[in-house]
Amino acid sequence: MNIQRFAAFSDGDTGGNPAGVVIADAMPEAAAMQAIAAEVGYSETAFVVPAGDQWRVRYFAPEVEVPFCGHATIALGAALAQRVGDGVFALQLNDGAITVEGRRSGPLIEASLQSPPTRSAPAASRIVDEALTLFSLSGDDLDPSLPPGLAHAGANHLVLALKSRRRLAAMRYDLEAGREVMARAGLVTISLVFAETPRLFHTRNPFAVGGVYEDPATGAAAAAFGGYLRDLGWPHDGAVDIVQGEDMGMRSRLHVQISAEPGSSIRVSGTARPL
Repeated sequence: MNIQRFAAFSDGDTGGNPAGVVIADAMPEAAAMQAIAAEVGYSETAFVVPAGDQWRVRYFAPEVEVPFCGHATIALGAALAQRVGDGVFALQLNDGAITVEGRRSGPLIEASLQSPPTRSAPAASRIVDEALTLFSLSGDDLDPSLPPGLAHAGANHLVLALKSRRRLAAMRYDLEAGREVMARAGLVTISLVFAETPRLFHTRNPFAVGGVYEDPATGAAAAAFGGYLRDLGWPHDGAVDIVQGEDMGMRSRLHVQISAEPGSSIRVSGTARPL
């Protein structure tokens, strides 16, 4: 089985989050996809088959299937652009439909996804307290202008905004404890964010429930965060930029376009480089 590898949301020809892409004639059995994803070892591998004028997609982390993965979708856009040429590709997920655009640009591929619909709500104090304990943080570390929230754009994420870039850089936690916290709350990741300006954010995304300590770029979380900012009434002026992975030595860049319509899809863009 041919496994393509891309670093999605790269910072030029460096950084980005590695993802696997498998384009097949027929979808493998779930157990086979799970085994392949574990062997590849990236935070996600996308499996895709043609389905009429669409592509059927499933995403697997090393230890679990996830409903939606942004960086693997960007990698898939790159793979499809290489396979069939530049264009916009309709994707059918387990629950919902999205699109990804891929356009070749020299050694890199520019790609943009349109997320599933978004929603957000204040996070329950129990979930916030468990997360603060997990990361050895306190309420005093939180930025009051960005209150803790549950954000969704195809998957659930807890948003915790920190006052200090230094505290973000110092993020540490126990993987097994993180897995338990996220599983209890039904979270795919926890998004720790720092606002450098109203339109520039630094983020870190633990993905313990998938067996991954941290992702260097998380498109699904970026889309959910865009919806959260819209619901909050944040002065985003239609778009924000996210720098992620910097503290891992894998600097990644994500551009998030936020339309005015509540609950509507968020566009997340970046470049992908073949590995």
